[in-house]
Amino acid sequence: MAKLQQRRGARPVGDLVSQLLDPVLARKAGMTTGLIAAWSELVGTKLDGVCRPDKLVWPPRLHEADAFKPATLVVACEGASVLRLQHQTSEVIARVNAFFGYPAIDRLKIVQRSVRTQRPDRRPVLRTLKPSELSDIAEMTDRIEDPRLKAALAAFGAGILQRRPMTKA
Repeated sequence: MAKLQQRRGARPVGDLVSQLLDPVLARKAGMTTGLIAAWSELVGTKLDGVCRPDKLVWPPRLHEADAFKPATLVVACEGASVLRLQHQTSEVIARVNAFFGYPAIDRLKIVQRSVRTQRPDRRPVLRTLKPSELSDIAEMTDRIEDPRLKAALAAFGAGILQRRPMTKA
């Protein structure tokens, strides 16, 4: 009786995630996580980040004896890069087929939609000013006669002080 060998030690998280996601992706979109992970290498640096594979559409097979027919790869692409992707269609198809190891796709269908994810808000966190800091700003701008210039300089000074870390007094 052969004894089952279990792998000991830590396993890469990517292996565990792909085991969970591959069946879901195959059922919903006809793809694997491998294609999504390798997409940036398949399309190159100019198309990386502006297009992504959306799904594989396989033609229906009515009988088991039907011949294999390649799928259509639906690619989501941002508006400005659609033309570049159209020009590189045959190259992308060849690279994807080389990735799969057989002629899995025969055409691309380009769908124009936003691909980029929301960028994180990188604005600095502004702190509230102490009354002493507000009085310092008012004192510095007190001698300015033009009210618009005075307000602008006060707002500028407050903005600078709000970005600085709070000092311990």
